[in-house]
Amino acid sequence: MCTAATFKTRDHYFGRTLDNDCSYGEEIVVTPRRYPLNFRNIGVINDHFAMIGTAHVSDGYPLYYEAVNERGLGMAGLNFVGNAKYKEYLPGVGKDNIAVYEFIQWVLAQCATVEEARALIGNINLVGVKFGDLPVAELHWMLADGNDCIVVESVESGIKVYDNAAGVMTNNPPFDIQSFALNNYIGLSTTTPKNTFSNKLELDVYCRGMGGIGLPGDLSSRSRFVRAAFVRNNSKCGSSESESVAQFFHILGSVFQPRGCCVVENGKYEITVYSCCINATRGIYYYTTYDNPRIHAVDMHREDLDGKTLARYLPVLTEDIDFQN
Repeated sequence: MCTAATFKTRDHYFGRTLDNDCSYGEEIVVTPRRYPLNFRNIGVINDHFAMIGTAHVSDGYPLYYEAVNERGLGMAGLNFVGNAKYKEYLPGVGKDNIAVYEFIQWVLAQCATVEEARALIGNINLVGVKFGDLPVAELHWMLADGNDCIVVESVESGIKVYDNAAGVMTNNPPFDIQSFALNNYIGLSTTTPKNTFSNKLELDVYCRGMGGIGLPGDLSSRSRFVRAAFVRNNSKCGSSESESVAQFFHILGSVFQPRGCCVVENGKYEITVYSCCINATRGIYYYTTYDNPRIHAVDMHREDLDGKTLARYLPVLTEDIDFQN
């Protein structure tokens, strides 16, 4: 289970939590403009937008979990188990057959905006094939630039594209159902509530924050969606880089999963393996890991973006405490 969000101050920020019971050896990866991207049914693109994000690299191929390209378009894939349905390879149908594992690379290699991505997505057939021995991931995706945000779902009836005014996404159920459920929380407020229960009763405001009573606090995807949407859409901060990045991590922190609170079938625990905040305007990837909440960063523009070799950074996983003297 995961949560994705977009946020804008002076710059545009995009990121997510990755919640799982294990890691898959992910790295922060910069794909430069001339790194050959080999697509299963389309061929090789040798010249494309550069991108940065977290990926599992297998046989030299970056399998991105999320990424932002140099033009500021971000895209993240989140689990959508049971609802994701893909097609078989369909030759001669006038559409590009794109494997699920290459969907992020396909979009970010070519599109600078959500509008361009909409047009590209309207001409694809998402194919459910494996990458090597890896299983086919059941996913849906959030895309955002500085002005627009959408969710893309491949379901039984085909590919659905939803406008995402809330600016967040979690997992099941489908996005239209999750979005509609926000109506149930129309009464939540960041202000001190008034007594609308009954004018016959003297009811008191006994502490701050009572306007948020009813905000769900459990770890289900439905509840995380509501909580992240409430926090994200009521967040206030300055426009400096440090304030903006800190606020974005606070938004993600509202859905953080601590070890021990969610047991999975194999006796392990689902945790927030990492959280990331990407300054999509500047191409800077900030991240924290479960055992190291200190923020680390990789700047894609410090790499040779005209190169042909992936730049790969292992995340800092162990605690990194700065003692004050």
